[in-house]
Amino acid sequence: MPQQNPFYVYALKDPRDRPAKPFYIGKGTGNRAWEHQAKVDDSEKGEVIQSIHTDGHKVLHTVIADNLTEEQALKIEAELIAAFGVRRNGGLLTNHVQPNPNTIGKKVRVNVPDGCYERAQMGLELIKSAVMELAKANPNGIANSDAAKYLGLQPDYGGGSKDYLSYSVLGLLMREGRITRNERKKHVAIGE
Repeated sequence: MPQQNPFYVYALKDPRDRPAKPFYIGKGTGNRAWEHQAKVDDSEKGEVIQSIHTDGHKVLHTVIADNLTEEQALKIEAELIAAFGVRRNGGLLTNHVQPNPNTIGKKVRVNVPDGCYERAQMGLELIKSAVMELAKANPNGIANSDAAKYLGLQPDYGGGSKDYLSYSVLGLLMREGRITRNERKKHVAIGE
């Protein structure tokens, strides 16, 4: 019997549309496609899931391709995200990460262990959530130094390092349209 590859590519679809349209494309193993509903976050994807639930429906899950290697799954995921497009650019999907299908599988100088990227993205989502919560709790805005200091994101690296981690996270949240920077150079949560 041939060996089964563990990865698959899936779509989360909104059953309120006829026909149901995808609002998220992902790759995963095991129950990954169903985990999004088990713990609904405050991302754009989470807002769509919550809205579907509020309207008395369940998210539709479609496994698009299975029995894939991780590289195959990454390529298919990237191609589908590129084809459907992301909402912030006029597309259908709530995905925040747009993988580049042209770089998947290319020789790289760094060996990235399986699952490492995904864990980093999950950690990033948790940090972004904490920064958003801090910004919401301070309607007059927060500075980069506030996020670094009060969330324990300050570096402990000698050599004149800066609070680049918190600054990068604030930049990502600004790009996602979840935070804006006011005239006093404070970061303020949008629409919260």
